Amino acid sequence: MIVSPAGRSGLAGRFSIQELEQKRQAQVARTSPGEFIRQVRAETAKVVWPTRKETVATAIMVLIMTSLLAIFFFGVDAFFSTAVRYLLSFLA
Repeated sequence: MIVSPAGRSGLAGRFSIQELEQKRQAQVARTSPGEFIRQVRAETAKVVWPTRKETVATAIMVLIMTSLLAIFFFGVDAFFSTAVRYLLSFLA
């Protein structure tokens, strides 16, 4: 680690704040809003969108899995509810 005579370490010890700010601004790419929109459209065109059939099949699978999980957690909840009621019956 390099320590400057002022006691600062790292880059701040070697360069002035103005030099660091100039280096940072030189590294940041500036794009206009119009150029940004063109880049977004170009990238969006590269996306492989799913077909309607794939989307419907995926939606059906999500509904099936959600239903199965709901039934499973209902069963687990019912089991624990019954177990807790049974254990609490000893206190009354």
